[in-house]
Amino acid sequence: MESGAGKHWTEEEVKALLSVWSEKNIRKQLQGTLRNKGIFIYIAKRLQELGVCRDWKQCRAKYKNLKYEYRTVKYAHNSGDVTKTMKFFHDLDAILRYEPVTQLAEENCRCSATETQPNTSPTTERKQ
Repeated sequence: MESGAGKHWTEEEVKALLSVWSEKNIRKQLQGTLRNKGIFIYIAKRLQELGVCRDWKQCRAKYKNLKYEYRTVKYAHNSGDVTKTMKFFHDLDAILRYEPVTQLAEENCRCSATETQPNTSPTTERKQ
């Protein structure tokens, strides 16, 4: 079993990863989770059942690389550059389009700011 960090992923391996990644429960667990070693151990086991021998670190690295490449192409398309493309863009778009990463970050900033203000304002007003 070749499992070195330098071994390239075949198209079949990437398709298997995308099929596991596209499952609703996997997407939910990966969304917003920073410490996700357990999820990737599970993904590696699932891939092994599909005949793909990759360890959890390789799965996480490929996940991160695919996600980065997707976001780069998506940003280029949104900026008007339709020449930038990637092989599994449409598959990744189907998986990631419902993952509001930038909106979520903005909303968290707004929520924490608005949560702090109403909590302090009414108590301040009541004391006066």
